[in-house]
Amino acid sequence: MRDTPRPQGTVGDFRPGPPQLRPGRALAHTTGASGSGSPHRSDGRPPQTPRGARRSDPDGRLGTTPPVPGRPTSFLLFPLLGLLGLPALLFALITWQVVAHGPLLRLDSRLSSALVHPDRFSSGLSDLGNVQVAIPVLVAVIGYVAWRGRATGTDRWWLPPTAAAVLMALVPAIIVPLKDWTARPGTPVVPPAVGYFPSGHTATAAIAYGSSTLVLLPWLASARARRLAVGICAALVLGVSYGLVRRGWHWPLDVVASWCLATVLLTALRLLLSRSTRRSSSGTPSSSTGPS
Repeated sequence: MRDTPRPQGTVGDFRPGPPQLRPGRALAHTTGASGSGSPHRSDGRPPQTPRGARRSDPDGRLGTTPPVPGRPTSFLLFPLLGLLGLPALLFALITWQVVAHGPLLRLDSRLSSALVHPDRFSSGLSDLGNVQVAIPVLVAVIGYVAWRGRATGTDRWWLPPTAAAVLMALVPAIIVPLKDWTARPGTPVVPPAVGYFPSGHTATAAIAYGSSTLVLLPWLASARARRLAVGICAALVLGVSYGLVRRGWHWPLDVVASWCLATVLLTALRLLLSRSTRRSSSGTPSSSTGPS
């Protein structure tokens, strides 16, 4: 059947009303269009688009086909960045009080008088922060991590042990100038001297045991082993801190300031290791299957 000729003069004729059907043509989804003998764009198509054919919604709402995109990785960095800002601010506040001989030092003196009670146990705990004890532990851990990483062909296997060693070397480079600048005298228990702020033993223990734990965690097979490692690290640092204050080697604020400084440094190390891990996982995979 031929099309009915279109009448002349309809161009620009905007008459109200629905469009008129012409013989031999069918609108989309017109009943019986598939049997009219003329190929149409909508022939054989179901009246509705099936759910499985929908495009994935970028927000992962209903109707999204898997896999649904997860939360951006950058969002997880905010807690770590908070561990950089808050301890740094607290460290600056304590340092200002020490230099200016502010009222916070009076509270620190009263707290020290209540806590100081020299004994052999507290002296032994404080010795865990000695360089002769903490540094060999760190050397043993970074040696093991370097050996495991190289043996398994891990990408950038040298980065975690190198970063931990550099972080440990930064401790005296930061602590010694601060001691000379603040020139804080010691408690009444120790001989008259200056240079007790911040606590070098606390910083040494926190960085040595903390960085050892951070580089060792990826090589621990179970979550229970990782929790145990973190618990041992926390117990060692708290034990050293308690022993220093109990023995009278340091004021409480000396120890708290070293906690703040160590938190900033260890958080920076954690961010570096996380960034390196993401780069390795997004690059060319190595032939090994990773730590067992």
